[in-house]
Amino acid sequence: MTGAARGIGAAIATAFAAAGANVLATDILAGELQSLHKPDDASGGSIETDVLDVIDENDIRRCVERRERMGRPFDIFIHVAGGVLGQKRKPLEDVTGAEWDRIYDVNTKGAFLVARAVVPAMKRNRQGKIILISSGAGLGISLTGIQAYASAKAAQIGLTRQLAHELGPFGINVNAVAPGFLRTSPDYERQWASYGEAGQQAMIGEIPLRRIGRPEDIANAVLFLASPLAGWITGQTLSVDGGPTS
Repeated sequence: MTGAARGIGAAIATAFAAAGANVLATDILAGELQSLHKPDDASGGSIETDVLDVIDENDIRRCVERRERMGRPFDIFIHVAGGVLGQKRKPLEDVTGAEWDRIYDVNTKGAFLVARAVVPAMKRNRQGKIILISSGAGLGISLTGIQAYASAKAAQIGLTRQLAHELGPFGINVNAVAPGFLRTSPDYERQWASYGEAGQQAMIGEIPLRRIGRPEDIANAVLFLASPLAGWITGQTLSVDGGPTS
């Protein structure tokens, strides 16, 4: 899985290892990867870590081939890497091409590149699960106001549908999860702080379940989609956001 160093990714890695999976947790944030909680021995699961840049094709090839040489090809791929990458809201006419590309590359191109690398083994084994972490921004508008982020998350949902159609005959399920707002990174903490106490309470008041999400909420949804319980679900985007808002 990608984007595993903190927040949603760390929660997913921890949950899968606790459920008995052998997890390869990757991220570009080498230092934070080392703080991942290792499962207890009774779970039977494990977490290995590797520094990976999801837009570096050579780095992806190295990572996947190393795993396959060990006789442990990927049967589940979860793409969490992404986010707004430190960018802030600005008018469309002030957004540079480089700013747009940086968000699109990690969120969407990265999902494509890593999926492309792991799919051959899944095809040979006639089974696999691919789960992309999109966002409520991909289904509506983004509270961040960042045009590239909203577009990239919508593109992930389109990629999910297309890959599901293509890979279904090989026994590969492809789905997405669209989280609501979570305080899972410095970027989102800054966004949360910008609302002030009144704005924060107003946001919570609009959520039917009256709380913002936790990383574990997303991890539980991903566990479901990766399990046999979701064997006849593909091409879908599961909103995990506390309920629809007005």
